[in-house]
Amino acid sequence: MQIVMVLVPLMLILVAVGIALFAWAVKNGQYDDVEGPAHRILYDDDKDMIPREARTDKPEQEEEKPDQSTGEEDRDSAGPKS
Repeated sequence: MQIVMVLVPLMLILVAVGIALFAWAVKNGQYDDVEGPAHRILYDDDKDMIPREARTDKPEQEEEKPDQSTGEEDRDSAGPKS
């Protein structure tokens, strides 16, 4: 019977701590947007990281004049190698 006198107050303290932690999490916005990060991974926001020659949705200026180069490749390969 003595163990019940110890466990009941202990369980009440644990429940009170759990409710306090839950209230703190709600107050600090931990449960505001639970689906946002799951949907954000599906958005394709890395277009600036894809090289221009590998893109499938090239801008209209590049599609009209594909044979013109910027000259960066020619300058890089024409220089002396050291």
